[in-house]
Amino acid sequence: MKFMRNSALILAIAPLVCAIAACSDSGQTASTSGTPGSNPAAPATQNRWNNIKRRAQIICGVSGEVPGFSFVGTDGKYSGIDVDVCRAIAAALFDNPDAVEFRNLNSKERFTALQTGEVDVLSRNTTWTLSRDTSVGLEFAPVVFYDGQAIMVRKNSNIKSLADLKDKAICVQTGTTTEQNLADQMRKRGITYKPVVFEDVNVAFATYAEGRCDGITADRSALVSRGTILPKPEDNVILNEVISSEPLAPAVAKGDVKWGDAVKWVVYSLVKAEELGITSQNIGQFATSTDPDVKRFLGTEGNLGEGLGLTNDFAARIIKHVGNYGEIYDRNLGPKTKLNLARGQNQLWSKGGLLYSPPFR
Repeated sequence: MKFMRNSALILAIAPLVCAIAACSDSGQTASTSGTPGSNPAAPATQNRWNNIKRRAQIICGVSGEVPGFSFVGTDGKYSGIDVDVCRAIAAALFDNPDAVEFRNLNSKERFTALQTGEVDVLSRNTTWTLSRDTSVGLEFAPVVFYDGQAIMVRKNSNIKSLADLKDKAICVQTGTTTEQNLADQMRKRGITYKPVVFEDVNVAFATYAEGRCDGITADRSALVSRGTILPKPEDNVILNEVISSEPLAPAVAKGDVKWGDAVKWVVYSLVKAEELGITSQNIGQFATSTDPDVKRFLGTEGNLGEGLGLTNDFAARIIKHVGNYGEIYDRNLGPKTKLNLARGQNQLWSKGGLLYSPPFR
């Protein structure tokens, strides 16, 4: 009977998960949903860059299950910040933001998929850590979202802090930094607890919603995102304590410096465009700009793109098709979305945030 109740709850949540995708006004049609396509990615070798250009399409690993970051709607279209990063890469390479095949990957299989060449780039709310940058063999691009881990509980639980979770059950997804962070922080505070571990994040949230866990932990943005699709979102609250730093960034496999550099500077282009005040709506007004910074950025002066193996106007392609970082953020997470996440530390450095681009020169 317990299994039947779990299954019924998961089925009940599913339509709500699908419904949220209708709030997005942009997206990309799914080519696959976690299964290999007809155009396999190149192995993690020096030939990856050439194979991508020959294929005229990038294969991008995403979650497909996190509203605001990467999510597949009922119409089969992908939306979210992670998705738009993939579309920006495709725009830079091919002047076509739709030249992307998305692969849905869970947390356990995502790194293997990148290492074996099933995907060209991983854009899947992945935390940049030392071990992943070394022993796992990933090459990270700049951070696209600064986050932190937190815990969600029910409002009527009287749980106000981590200390109140002593001997309580906490749902957590395995194969992530989340599980280790929780263990470290609770051990440091001398708080005993009962971890309830799941490989499938959907089952983890369904179990929490059923009441079998007193709390659930994940990145704060994920708790906000998935909290909107719980049966009664208003009955839950996120504790104020942040128990880790989670810089989320795209990654490629080590082995092709040229490909890694291209992905890196695509992300920087999104930030630099916002710094310069260039958007998808006003980019035409900058075509005759005499500002040397703008001219180099848009490729009307110099040959910066050639140094990356791209056209000199690669940044202009990105902004024209996808927009700058601020536009991407507002479209997926901003005040006009259901998530309504304040930018906070994801603001430009000039506005008190952490986003900063090296010079385009």
